[in-house]
Amino acid sequence: MSNTIENRLASLGINLPEAAAPAANYVPFVRTGNQLFVSGQLPMEDGKLQVTGKLGADLSVDSGKAAAKLCAINLLAQAKAATGDLEKVARLVKIVGFVNSTADFGDQPQVINGASDFLVEAMGDKGRHARSAVSAASLPFGAAVEIEAIFEIVD
Repeated sequence: MSNTIENRLASLGINLPEAAAPAANYVPFVRTGNQLFVSGQLPMEDGKLQVTGKLGADLSVDSGKAAAKLCAINLLAQAKAATGDLEKVARLVKIVGFVNSTADFGDQPQVINGASDFLVEAMGDKGRHARSAVSAASLPFGAAVEIEAIFEIVD
């Protein structure tokens, strides 16, 4: 089996969903030069928000990690929609993860590891990235996690 991102996803049992349409007045991604900026993705599956609530109150770190993984899957779906082929992704440059959490919750990095670990599994070395993991007092629709990304693209 070839070591493409699509083949890695298949071996992980992941079928990318259709890229979600924006929920407001913005675009899901912007390409400028060889960079692709993907707007924040929520933990959506089958068109429905899957994980809502606040880390440190309603949700465990494991639930947050699962939400972050769903966000990462949706980031790849947007990258595929933007490029037509995930092999045009030279690398993941950076992700920024927002965690809906209480003021005293400090495990945002552990939550965003759900995305980081998955992206390295799915993309191999192309998936190693810089990142930020920050707390948010709330997120759209009560989502537990939102993640945005920057990819480097080749033609």
